[in-house]
Amino acid sequence: MRENLIQIKNLEKTYSTKGSFLEVKKEPQVVLKGINLDIRQGEIMSLVGESGCGKSTLANCILKLITPERGEILFDGKNILDFNKTQTFNYRRKIQMIFQNPYSSLNPKMKIYETLLEPLIIHKQKDKEERINEMIDLVGISKSDLKKYPHEFSGGQRQRIAIARALILKPEFIVADEPVSALDVSICAQIINLLIELREKLNLTILFISHDLNLVRYLSDRIAVMDKGRIVECENVDEIFKNPKDSYTKFLLSSIRTIKV
Repeated sequence: MRENLIQIKNLEKTYSTKGSFLEVKKEPQVVLKGINLDIRQGEIMSLVGESGCGKSTLANCILKLITPERGEILFDGKNILDFNKTQTFNYRRKIQMIFQNPYSSLNPKMKIYETLLEPLIIHKQKDKEERINEMIDLVGISKSDLKKYPHEFSGGQRQRIAIARALILKPEFIVADEPVSALDVSICAQIINLLIELREKLNLTILFISHDLNLVRYLSDRIAVMDKGRIVECENVDEIFKNPKDSYTKFLLSSIRTIKV
């Protein structure tokens, strides 16, 4: 069995809702409720559930963009919530994100070359030109494309560029938050196959966030099902689809079986 790269233990996150002085004070909303989840080195773990169940909040906690009230997030056995600024800076070189919308995740004022160069400068990496050329070759972007701006590309091409940016620092772990939901079906398949190929070539560990069970069945090693801030089931793909144990998992599966895709 592969070793765990990420271990999440008893994670809890609450949001306080602030209204005007005329409004009745609202109760704090508990978004993550005692989350326990292990993500193994080299696997594609999919996190599924309906909108609002806490998937993106959990991802942002792993990325250290949101601070939970309780719990631990261990990366290579070290709790990232205890990291100082230098440790956090180094951690963010090892863990990167592919965002949902390729139309908004790229700076429209920066050429593609500048977009890929920026993280290399920030993290003081050597062999910048070699790294950029390597990444565009991996994701299927030509060298001439480096001189262009994001608006000159299709959605699928932009997402390839966003993937190249996420990989430019050679991270160990990728969080992909609904990375194909804004793309056409045919382009979606290309991006999914690209992620699978990159996982193999670069020995990546990927947390793939989605609400599409048909999609995650194709690409995942394991699936974690999330409902109302809790992980209700986490098993390998075949076990989830053939022998679901939780009633919510059964509900999700019944919904895709009645809609032919």
